Amino acid sequence: VQLVESGGGLVQPGGSLRLSCAASGFTFSRNDMSWYRQAPGKEREFVAFIFSTGIATRYADSVKGRFTISRDNAKNMVFLQMNSLKLEETAVYSCAAPSLARWGQGTQVTVSS
Repeated sequence: VQLVESGGGLVQPGGSLRLSCAASGFTFSRNDMSWYRQAPGKEREFVAFIFSTGIATRYADSVKGRFTISRDNAKNMVFLQMNSLKLEETAVYSCAAPSLARWGQGTQVTVSS
């Protein structure tokens, strides 16, 4: 199982980023996927979840209306579109296959003016 995130970077408050996660080594289309984040000195927290078929999604209350999770089962990819980013959302963002208990290494998102 391999999960490789990309798309992180430096963005100003109110800006947007789109994260990508490339999955391999398992049957991606049969697995639900999630995004998590971990800020410096804090525990990892749930951000978003998408069912294997993409038919439904779930979000942490703090990101509802600003973040959108999506997936492309043909390309074994999951995405996180993040809009209206806030300073406190600086963190390492990781994708995960919850049923497999596997996480990627993460991509750094820094929100700073």
